[in-house]
Amino acid sequence: MLYTLLEIQKAALTPARLALQAVQSTLSVPWLPTNYTRLARSLTASADVFERLTRPYGKPAFGLNSTVIDGQTVAVTEELVLALPFCNLVHFRRDISGRNESKVLIVAPISGHYATLLRGTVEALLPDHEVYITDWLNARTVPLAQGSFDLSDNVSYLVTFLQHLGGGTSMVAVCQPSVPVLAAASLMAQNNDPARPPAIVLMGGPIDTRVNPTAVNRFAKERPIEWFESTLIHTVPATFAGRGRRVYPGFLQLAGFISMNRQRHQEAFATYFQNVRDGNREATVQHQSFYDEYLAVLDMTAEFYLQTVAEVFQKHSLPNGTLVVDGQTIDLSAITDIALMTIEGGRDDITGPGQTVAAHDLCRNLPADLHKHHFEPTAGHYGIFNGRQWRNDISPHVRAFIDSHRQRVGA
Repeated sequence: MLYTLLEIQKAALTPARLALQAVQSTLSVPWLPTNYTRLARSLTASADVFERLTRPYGKPAFGLNSTVIDGQTVAVTEELVLALPFCNLVHFRRDISGRNESKVLIVAPISGHYATLLRGTVEALLPDHEVYITDWLNARTVPLAQGSFDLSDNVSYLVTFLQHLGGGTSMVAVCQPSVPVLAAASLMAQNNDPARPPAIVLMGGPIDTRVNPTAVNRFAKERPIEWFESTLIHTVPATFAGRGRRVYPGFLQLAGFISMNRQRHQEAFATYFQNVRDGNREATVQHQSFYDEYLAVLDMTAEFYLQTVAEVFQKHSLPNGTLVVDGQTIDLSAITDIALMTIEGGRDDITGPGQTVAAHDLCRNLPADLHKHHFEPTAGHYGIFNGRQWRNDISPHVRAFIDSHRQRVGA
């Protein structure tokens, strides 16, 4: 019902939004002297803010059309490599030949935002690697006939992608997928799969949320799983291809994100109003770029969301050795030849420092020279994989780690 009511509200606001767009266009005509008054600029800014707060945000584009390799600009093209019901495997093909570079599968989180949130992650790895990414679909667009998708399916998808790529592909997990990535690596090691990755990089992931728990961890731990199901799970309305599917809606996840930093977002839009009014183009575009991405959210299947909450945040199944995937218990001690790197930020308020590095103790049979940990004291959660600190201080270590272990397994 909540989902349906929200769609009705969006439809009801559409006329007002379109009307204000017309007002904004009229007040932006450069040859009308009245449009240069402070009143006109304030009305334009007000219309702009209202329109942006009420518009529906679709999936953004990666927009990575080129990269620089050895000082030369090289064209980049997105190509679909493999399509599964809930995810597309996408390759950023570079227009080069004769280079034998390591393959990297960036595993995007299924946590409310699209894979395009990792645009900066992809961009930093493109000059040195063949980069692939898991482009998860919005669950509300997947027809019920395609079946279900849970945490076990998440792990199975990763195994399928690695097998399709034919071995020698390292994995980089950003936040949530650190658990399924480590589980997939373990499963493939247990089965002596030649396509298992030579190296995995876990960035700000909830491997063991009992360590240094954050507000997010406590929220998940303090409520029974029945509360999450009765409060946060809703049915996709008839207006979408996934009609009838039970999901954790992206708009609820977004509301949770915003509530954690409500004042900061309010101040951001107040500043945006001032910048639009005053004609500060550079700051205006910067705000728009960030929030076009931040406000674009996708739905997760109910079974995936509930199983993740239960297994990762309540039962701690992976560190306890009780996580089961396709009938097989994940045994991290089976990992003996897959290099492991973990990355944490000192100011991460979503995945507390200590939760990701816990993976090293769990992989107890991995030789010491295959372990590496990088701690960035001033990085927050998003700074681990995006922005200046990622580009300058973290990604060079990631690239070097992947290259140093590229030949270890199946390459």
